[in-house]
Amino acid sequence: MHRTDLPEKTVERTILYKRLLLNLQKSGQQTVFSYQLAQLAGNSAEQVRRDLMQIGFSGNPKKGYVIKDMLNAIEAVLNNPFRQPIILIGVGNLGKAILSYFTYQQPHINIVAAFDRDINKVDRVIAGCRCYSTDAMEEIIVRENVRLAILTVPASHAQEITDRLVYLGIKGILNFAPVPLKVPDTVICEHLDIMLQLEKLAFLTQVK
Repeated sequence: MHRTDLPEKTVERTILYKRLLLNLQKSGQQTVFSYQLAQLAGNSAEQVRRDLMQIGFSGNPKKGYVIKDMLNAIEAVLNNPFRQPIILIGVGNLGKAILSYFTYQQPHINIVAAFDRDINKVDRVIAGCRCYSTDAMEEIIVRENVRLAILTVPASHAQEITDRLVYLGIKGILNFAPVPLKVPDTVICEHLDIMLQLEKLAFLTQVK
């Protein structure tokens, strides 16, 4: 059953476990110990066991967890049976790359439409996704019952677009624009500033 009451950090770690377990399964491994999964995830065996208890999976830690069973338990908790539709706003270089990645590498991600103000991109299929004018957002959001949006627009337009998305009922925004966004408490906004992270890494890895 899909769960919405899990702590945010537990959800993040569980998604990571799923990715790691799929890699182990592809390599032919059938069981895994909590300490092995912890080493791959960069945390502790105790944390792995606590997270598994949170999602209602016990298994047999002494003999190793059956990877197939653990994946089934994670899928039952994390998977949204309705495959929530997603829209993307801003079909520049980054937007195109994201569309291409989701279309060809993550086909279970359901991006139903992309939007841009550039008339040269409107009414075209770009990286497997139909691109519409931003004027058509309300129509598409209502028709497809969209609640999630990916924002890859310039910083100067990000808040304006965000305000409109919130007004149209969007509840979750993944923001790639290099600017913090103001949203009401009813909306979840995850901010991914690539340049900020890169600058942080450059600082932390300086040779002293």
